[in-house]
Amino acid sequence: MSPTDAKYLAALKKRYAKASKKERGQILDEYTQTTQCHRKHAIAVLRGKRVRARLPLQRTRSGLYTAEDARALEKLSEIFDGINAKLLRVALDNELKHLYDSGFLRISRACYERLKHISPATIDRLRNRYGRSLPPRVKRGHTKPGTLLKSQIRVRTWAEWNEDRPGFTEMDLVAHDGGDGSGDFAHTLNFTDIKTGWTECAAARNKAQIHVFAALKRVRARLPFPIAGDRFGQWL
Repeated sequence: MSPTDAKYLAALKKRYAKASKKERGQILDEYTQTTQCHRKHAIAVLRGKRVRARLPLQRTRSGLYTAEDARALEKLSEIFDGINAKLLRVALDNELKHLYDSGFLRISRACYERLKHISPATIDRLRNRYGRSLPPRVKRGHTKPGTLLKSQIRVRTWAEWNEDRPGFTEMDLVAHDGGDGSGDFAHTLNFTDIKTGWTECAAARNKAQIHVFAALKRVRARLPFPIAGDRFGQWL
């Protein structure tokens, strides 16, 4: 190690020892990009627990990802309801090209190419480095659990629940309130048969029993098979 390299590493160690968690991540990014060493090895070196591998430092390389990438990821996170980095990576595989080609996601071509290959770990590092001001995820359901219902609804057993034949469904009531639960707003009653994947939807004016029951009857009339039970154990 040359005197210049040793001085550079000593300065990094001092910065690392006094840095916050976020700043340490930035220092680690700088060090691993400069030395091309593994991140765990870099942590050990900067903590003084290991001697740096004797390779020349390469200070000419700049960071691969930029603030534009971080802003694009924030926009994409909003589109996909704030999902985590691993799920966002899967969403990018399926939807990034369409969002870019349609002009909905307005980013440079270089940014688009980088996002095509970005890893979940890098997504998290960019979020931490540049900050993340996403609104909280909007909960679309308004059903609250209650002990009275739990005592009255029959609990199914595995012997009674036969998912190998049509008729056993998953049911959900989705609120279309746009994040504001005050006043009346439309709901959608969704039915999905577990065996066949057959799905039916019916609109309800609100979640009052009369409207939900009417939607339920419309769904039952359209299904090509009788409903045997839903996933909550309510036999229909």
